Amino acid sequence: MLKQPSSPLVSVVMPFYNDPYVGEAIESVLAQSYGNVELIVVNDGSTRETERLLPYTDRAIVLNKANGGTASALNAGFRAASGEYIAWLSSDDRFEREKLERQVRFMEEKKAWISHTAFRCMNERGEAEGPPIRLPFAEPYLFYQTFLTGNVINGCTVMMRKALFNRLGGFDEKLRFTHDYDLWVRALLAGFPIPYLDEPLTMYRRHSAMGTFRHKKDIDDEFRQVSEGSRPRLARLLEAIEPLPSAVRRR
Repeated sequence: MLKQPSSPLVSVVMPFYNDPYVGEAIESVLAQSYGNVELIVVNDGSTRETERLLPYTDRAIVLNKANGGTASALNAGFRAASGEYIAWLSSDDRFEREKLERQVRFMEEKKAWISHTAFRCMNERGEAEGPPIRLPFAEPYLFYQTFLTGNVINGCTVMMRKALFNRLGGFDEKLRFTHDYDLWVRALLAGFPIPYLDEPLTMYRRHSAMGTFRHKKDIDDEFRQVSEGSRPRLARLLEAIEPLPSAVRRR
């Protein structure tokens, strides 16, 4: 890891709960080409696998707290973060080596408050599977429109300024599954676009124990509840930015 003291500090927060893959995730942060990194692992009341954190206590900040769920762990980590930029990595996923370097550069060039990237999937053994998942929407309108029906953003591809996290008030801890979708929508509605870097910089692990598979019905139910609350404001935003028909633009 190259030392870059003049570069903005990036704080990476990693919620951890009983996860055997956490060592791989930590190693991927420590191996970043970007040198000005703070790693905060939030032990969310784990009852096993905590010995996997021991080799890293001199290179990562470990926060121990009672179990409160992912939103609670993220909030605890981000509030403790010292970085100008903050990022989130699940303890079963991995960052590519140039993830932070490329995304900081992108955000500095765009003067962005928040951004997201493409990603790749991997299996339980950490082997890449399939082509990268890309989201190159031709117009912001098409991207915003997706939030009416789902969440296309992988939270571990997101980087934001800590000032934006503070301004939005963090994740809603009452939401067990859709806290990320809720925060992205609140950012959009507050006037903060979420530009996209079309490079797969995160590896997303698919395995039988992941919550996406085990809690699909609960996730769907919570999404319906959350999206109903934001739908009227999203609809007004979409109406305001809807592209003019091509015939009108040519006049």
